[in-house]
Amino acid sequence: MLDPDTADRVRASFARQNAMRLIGASLERVAHGRTEIHLPHASALEQQHGFIHGGVVGMIADSAAGYAAMSVAPPGSSVLTVEYKMNLLAPADGERLIARGRVVRPGRTLIVTQAEVFALEGDKETLCALMQQTIMVMHGKEEK
Repeated sequence: MLDPDTADRVRASFARQNAMRLIGASLERVAHGRTEIHLPHASALEQQHGFIHGGVVGMIADSAAGYAAMSVAPPGSSVLTVEYKMNLLAPADGERLIARGRVVRPGRTLIVTQAEVFALEGDKETLCALMQQTIMVMHGKEEK
C-alpha cells in the first residue's frame, strides 16, 4: 500500500515534468512500486510512417518506470535514470499508448525497474515496447 504523502510526492514531481506536458502525457496510476502513464496519439509525435516516434515511446517508458522507483524511494530523496535498454516490439500505433512501470528490485542506492508500453486501439492492447532500467536513488537531494 502506498502512503498518501508518497503518492502526492510522485504526482507533484510528474507535474513538474515539462517534457511530459509537452507531449500530452498524463500520470493515471500511482501505487507502491507501480505507475501508469497514458499518451494520446497526436500527429505531432509521429515519425515518417505515422507511428508514435520511438524516442517518445522511450520518454513515457522512462518516466513510468522512474516514477515506480520514486514510489519506493525514501522521503527526502529523488531518483535519476542511469541506464535503460528498450526493445521496440511492434509499431506504436493506436488511439493512445499506455506505459506501465514497475519495480523489479528495490535497493538503497540502485533500483531496477521495467516498463511495458502498449498501443491501444479500441479495447485491444498491443505490446509495442519493453524496457529495463536502472535508477539511482539520490539520498538527501530533493527535486527543485
